[in-house]
Amino acid sequence: MDPRRLDRGEVVAIIGGILLGVSLLLAWYSLGNQFTTLGRCHGMAHRSVACSGWRSLELVLRIIVILAAVAPLILAWIIARGHALSWPRGELTAVVALAALTLVIFVGLIDKPGFPNSEISVNYGWGLALVGGLMILVGSVWRSQESAGRRKPPGVL
Repeated sequence: MDPRRLDRGEVVAIIGGILLGVSLLLAWYSLGNQFTTLGRCHGMAHRSVACSGWRSLELVLRIIVILAAVAPLILAWIIARGHALSWPRGELTAVVALAALTLVIFVGLIDKPGFPNSEISVNYGWGLALVGGLMILVGSVWRSQESAGRRKPPGVL
């Protein structure tokens, strides 16, 4: 195992994975009033309540986010061990990162979980998850471009 085989793309993706994983423990949503419910979080009468990603997301969504956070670590382990792959390194991690980013954007901007939606706003943990997902995507795409075979222009043998 040689960690010197890791490149900037893997380091960026690993940092993004750590940020994505840590973001689950931070506040993803703020609940506006006592009638607001979100997963296992309930609002309070005279103050805003913060709800972590772990407490607010459904089990399936939590598992997807955890798997996306672990994917760059698995890629780094494969590269450091020198395993041969049949596809460019980083491609699968990029697909996983794209799925996680889609999920984070969906539950943050398009369809927030909980009721009523008008009293639920995103918090800094959601923003950190977005940054972490972007870092995983950028790092893994960077790596897949470096390890992919070079293509020739049309008409060249």
